[in-house]
Amino acid sequence: MTHPSLAAGPRRLIAWVLCGALAGLLALAVLPARAQAAGAWPQRPITLVVPFPPGGSADVVGRLIGKHLGERLGQPVVIDNRAGAGTILGASLVAKAPADGYTLLISSGSTFTVNPALRPNLPYDPVKSFDPLGIVARIPLILLANKSVPVNDVKGFVQAIKARPEQYAYASFGSGTTSQFTAEIVLHAVGAKLLHVPYKGSAPAMTDLIGGQVPFSVDTVTAALPQLKAGKVKAIAVTTARRASQLPDVPTFAEAGYPEVDADTWIMLVAPKGTPAPVRATLERTLAEILATPQAREALLAQGAEPRFAGAAESVAQIDKELPLMRAVARRANIQPD
Repeated sequence: MTHPSLAAGPRRLIAWVLCGALAGLLALAVLPARAQAAGAWPQRPITLVVPFPPGGSADVVGRLIGKHLGERLGQPVVIDNRAGAGTILGASLVAKAPADGYTLLISSGSTFTVNPALRPNLPYDPVKSFDPLGIVARIPLILLANKSVPVNDVKGFVQAIKARPEQYAYASFGSGTTSQFTAEIVLHAVGAKLLHVPYKGSAPAMTDLIGGQVPFSVDTVTAALPQLKAGKVKAIAVTTARRASQLPDVPTFAEAGYPEVDADTWIMLVAPKGTPAPVRATLERTLAEILATPQAREALLAQGAEPRFAGAAESVAQIDKELPLMRAVARRANIQPD
């Protein structure tokens, strides 16, 4: 049987062929739009904002997570360091970004519980501005001592600072930082007060601790590891409920009779509030997969971080639990932002 188009002559045949080709092109053109509408995310590079300068523990963790995310999601993850104002600059940038999954924030508890405890008028809200996706690592803090200080354990520390409080002081890596908050939690637990000497970062605080300008400091295990291995400072105790994986011989304050001392800093990945549920689910699942790999876990441990994944619901609970505690510490110790 002859096709109607062939019977109608060559002109109609050409028109029929062109119409068919045009329909095919139109179908191809709408495929990306349909895919996007169906939630095929991501389709372009993702920006991961790190509100710290390059080289710090949070930056290193952020780059590690970004690399693994990019490999698993099939799109590059571009690190954008937006340091400034104690993470406020980077956090507010992400809080105002489109909630489409293409701008994410990875930051520490400073962003979500410490800053809100100190600053009532932040340009972001720790709860209302973000959708938590998961905690990727926890970083223990540690009480350190200069080598010449006649203190080697928690008992000796408490005895010394109670006997002669005017003789001792502690360094932190900044006013209103997790370092100062943790130190004040320790001092409240042991029933003592010490002069606080804030520094502009961990490096200068560590330099003065080694040099004997300050007798004690509270710092992250990440910063302390190289100096402890070199024998330049002494470890008194870690401030977490369990011992740090990297320092298995260093006891906790809980072991010395102060179970209320349980403080660390944690690194959390969040998206702007209102990010589509399928995107959030993909990111949470991918984070869990990353943290289950030996490569990622070993890399985090090498940085002094504990690779302990917590999902979105646990991350929300962490903020809800910790924020009122940090506010109480700030009021009690009269902690002021830098």
